[in-house]
Amino acid sequence: MRRAFVFLFLLLCTLQAATHSKEGEKVFKTYCWGCHHQTAMAFGPPFSQIAKKRSKAEIMAYISSPKTMYKKFGYKRSVMTQLHLTPEELDAISDYILSYKGAK
Repeated sequence: MRRAFVFLFLLLCTLQAATHSKEGEKVFKTYCWGCHHQTAMAFGPPFSQIAKKRSKAEIMAYISSPKTMYKKFGYKRSVMTQLHLTPEELDAISDYILSYKGAK
C-alpha cells in the first residue's frame, strides 16, 4: 500500500512538472520568442545565458519590472518590454528559463 501511494505521488509530481513546463513554453512562444531564443543569441540574450547568471527571484523581478531592475543588473539601458503576466505565467516562464541552465 505504501509503495502504491509513493508511486502515485511521484506520478502526480511528474505530471504537474510536465504541465508547468508546457505552460512555460506557451508563455515563451507568446511573449518572449521575438527577442529571445533558448540557446542562441537573438535581440536579447538566450535563456541559457540568463539561467547561468540569474536566480529565479532575479529573473522574476526583471520580467516584472525591467525599467526598475536594469541598473541593478548592471545594464546601461533596458529595451525589454514591460510584460503584464499573471503570477502563474511569471512562475512558469522563470522555471522555463532556468531549465536551460546547462544548455549551450
